[in-house]
Amino acid sequence: MDFDLQRMAIMGLALAAGAIVKGATGMGLPLIALPVLTTFFGLQHSVGIMAITQVLTNSMQMWQFREVRQDARMRFLPLFLLAGGVGVVLGTWLLTALPERALVFSLGVLLLGYFVLKISRPHLAVGPVLARRAGPFAGFGSGVLQGATGISAPIGVTFIHAMALDRNAHLFAVSAMFLTLGLVQFRALVLSGIMQPQWIIEALLAMVPILLFMPVGQAPAGKLSRKAFDLMILIFLGLMGVKMVAGV
Repeated sequence: MDFDLQRMAIMGLALAAGAIVKGATGMGLPLIALPVLTTFFGLQHSVGIMAITQVLTNSMQMWQFREVRQDARMRFLPLFLLAGGVGVVLGTWLLTALPERALVFSLGVLLLGYFVLKISRPHLAVGPVLARRAGPFAGFGSGVLQGATGISAPIGVTFIHAMALDRNAHLFAVSAMFLTLGLVQFRALVLSGIMQPQWIIEALLAMVPILLFMPVGQAPAGKLSRKAFDLMILIFLGLMGVKMVAGV
């Protein structure tokens, strides 16, 4: 196989795999696809492409699950998202002095700690009142992490998962978080001069396998019970924790 065709095939498979996980859980696209894209394009180039795809895919998912936007459980979102946007802006400045490996390892340990806590105490949940009070802190932490490492899920998704929402509400909240942080990050990339015009075209091409394979993940996940969906998200968070601790 020609090298260019082989490279395109590998990138397509990575995007397809990330899209399936994204469709099923509402997250996971950059976590799976970004390392592969970075191998071929470099980190800045890959982050630029994924920033655009994140905005597009999460806009789609927010619209798909928009019926829950007026739900009382979503009252935590405005301050959560506002604080997250501030966190993205401040993230790089606040965390440039921290060793990246130490930060990633610590976050992995926190994820595994949450995994163990939920397994041992499955009925533990963050209620609506606590969510509104703690939401800005979790949102700010998610934004800081997004600005520093490009990944916000260890804090943001863990907090939203702890609220024990049903699938539609969970996916709406997670998509709103990723969309908000992605928009702030995209603007920062443009203003800093990092984003290049041709990356937008490449991101649109990347959307082809993403759009084809997201429904593959959505179809079976949509038939899961709330308990099964909750367990699926918990397992994904646990695997993410193992990956971060192991450094693979």
